[in-house]
Amino acid sequence: MSTLAPLSSNRPVSSRSFALVSSSSSSDSEDDAPLPFPTALPRSDFLVPDFDPAEYLSSLANRHQTLEDLRSDLRERSAAISTELLELVNSNYTSFLSLGDELKGGEEKVEDVRVALLGFRRAVEEIKGRVRERGSEVAGLNQDLSSVRGEIETGRKMLELDERISTLEGRLAIGSIGPDSDDSDEDDEDGDELDGAVGSSSAKLAQLANEYVTIDELADDIGRDTPFVRKMEERLIRCRNTVLLDLGAALKEAKQAGGKGQAKLLKLMGIYSLLDAQAEAVKTLKSK
Repeated sequence: MSTLAPLSSNRPVSSRSFALVSSSSSSDSEDDAPLPFPTALPRSDFLVPDFDPAEYLSSLANRHQTLEDLRSDLRERSAAISTELLELVNSNYTSFLSLGDELKGGEEKVEDVRVALLGFRRAVEEIKGRVRERGSEVAGLNQDLSSVRGEIETGRKMLELDERISTLEGRLAIGSIGPDSDDSDEDDEDGDELDGAVGSSSAKLAQLANEYVTIDELADDIGRDTPFVRKMEERLIRCRNTVLLDLGAALKEAKQAGGKGQAKLLKLMGIYSLLDAQAEAVKTLKSK
């Protein structure tokens, strides 16, 4: 803002004569004064152990420098450090390559480590060998166990074979042809049985034949060449022949009955087929 000031006293002054003096002249001179150039960032600031970039930049808030100038300063500092690092590597490159040749001593330490590693390797090989031996033992024991289980199963089948043969022998003695046969009840239940028949019923003969087939298959499962089965072979043959004998008697009886015996004759032929004895059935039918 302009102020009014009186002129010099040695000049006449009119009542309306004033001189305008600007009050902003002093402040303009101060604004035009050059700012102090900031000093370079000290290198030691970057070498502190817990250097934090964000904290360091915040500490430069009172620095009379623009952000772009600060960035330029940091780029120059980074470029200078990279140049120094390159010069340092180049100056020590030859020494670095010859470092392996210049190393001396430590042979005893290296030898101790080598011996320790060899001992460790031998210990590992020994453990592996024991593991392999134990694995072989376990495999052998498993094989022996399987063999024992097989023998136990074979023994169980042998006992079952003997029991079944004994049971069949007892049933064949009861079911043999004769007036004292106990099959009268089963004959009554079979609608195809003949009145006054003295032979076994077709249902009874079918049961006997099925039992014999089961015994024969069990003998095959055990093995026909085993001594136990060879000893049982005679009893098996006797049971088969007895069943065929009863079948023959019943077949002749059904044949003699003519038309009334056709249904039973067909059932009896099926029993012959079950025993794989069709030839014996034909022979019985042709006989008088």
